[in-house]
Amino acid sequence: MRIDRVKFAAELARADMNVKKLAERAGVSRVTITSVRGGKSCSATTAHKLAAGLGVSVNDITPDAGA
Repeated sequence: MRIDRVKFAAELARADMNVKKLAERAGVSRVTITSVRGGKSCSATTAHKLAAGLGVSVNDITPDAGA
């Protein structure tokens, strides 16, 4: 699943969270978060964990359907 890099960075900043804190809250590794921030795709499960860790819907961090 592709995560929108800009939306992800915006939500990370909005939550006032760094990679380490999100990794702890989401239950994923810092390497995974760094990879996603760099544009790599991830599993749907990881996307949902990241969204939950940020306190947002997975739709808030994925690209729009028309994009």
